[in-house]
Amino acid sequence: MRIGKIRMGMVGGGQGAFIGEVHRMASRLDGRVDLVCGAFGSTPERSRASGKALGVPAERVYGDYKEMFKAEAKLPEDERMHFVSIVTPNSTHFEVAKAALKHGFHVMSDKPATFSLSEARQLKRLVEKSGLQYGLTHNYTGYPMVKEARDRVLKGKLGEVRKIVVEYPQGWLSTDLEREGVKQADWRTDPARAGISCCMGDIGTHAENLAEYVTGLRITELCADLSTFVPGRKLDDDGSVLLRFENGARGLLHASQVSAGEENGLNLRVYGTRGGLKWEQPNPHRLVLLTQGKPMQVLTPGVDNGYLSKAALHNCRVPAGHPEAFLEAFANLYRNYADALAARLAGKKPKALDLDFPTIEDGVRGMAFLETVVKSGASKQKWLKMPKV
Repeated sequence: MRIGKIRMGMVGGGQGAFIGEVHRMASRLDGRVDLVCGAFGSTPERSRASGKALGVPAERVYGDYKEMFKAEAKLPEDERMHFVSIVTPNSTHFEVAKAALKHGFHVMSDKPATFSLSEARQLKRLVEKSGLQYGLTHNYTGYPMVKEARDRVLKGKLGEVRKIVVEYPQGWLSTDLEREGVKQADWRTDPARAGISCCMGDIGTHAENLAEYVTGLRITELCADLSTFVPGRKLDDDGSVLLRFENGARGLLHASQVSAGEENGLNLRVYGTRGGLKWEQPNPHRLVLLTQGKPMQVLTPGVDNGYLSKAALHNCRVPAGHPEAFLEAFANLYRNYADALAARLAGKKPKALDLDFPTIEDGVRGMAFLETVVKSGASKQKWLKMPKV
């Protein structure tokens, strides 16, 4: 069976939504995916206006996701969407994903996977029962040099991992933007739509996912200190977490949205018995390698770099000297997801490199981390064990 382009529907991401356009750009970068339908707004009118602006045929623009899934499922197999991209506020992720799976559609969701750990566990069971493909856009794992870092750690080139430090400082919520009508600030600081956390839920989970992805180690215990610095804000805007990993390694995770002047300073450092490495998002094309007693090395990406791992090269698009960044990393998740899905639809086994994208397992671990952090931050006990997922 020959599979052409993978057909995508979208829920959310209408006019004025930042992340929706990022998903659309990422999905079309490699020419693997076509946006064919959507329920783009919180009202039918907004959805139609957004669909028109995006050039989606009027008959494939729907008033809400329930209408979309029902109508798309009735279309011929060679016409209906293959998967849905969910880019709505956190509180709706579970219900949209659940409905998509029920109607037989594969899912790619913005993170977090769900509003709570309970929902995440339910969703995991639904995904497993359906046999459908589920992806989660922890997009920072898509950078070629992040994949190179993971390859080197997992092959033991750093020795036994002892210390992991991951930070994500931002400054954009240093003032009460939610009271100024800024849409992105408004829902992220609202417990009804964002959940139990703002800062840790929004960016702290990215840091957690990056640390576990690169090292292959799972967090087993943590001790958190959460703060809300802006008066009147209902959720945290800063936090620090001490970490213990399954092999005995120790770590520190710092996330802040009130680090005034910072942009998106996500960075990771991993130290083992033989050496270490450093990666930072503002310079994502550089991976610094450290070896005890020797000068540091700096690796850069490029399709013509023979010293990189297969995983890194698989996610490079251009020759060395042409830095690849945020959108390309995001696009790597969509490309891998689409290629894995194309193989499945053709009755073939997906290649291992194409299966390199976050899944529902990452979504459940992210919610387990978040709920444990919030409990620890409010507890006098402090050190809490991560629940099994």
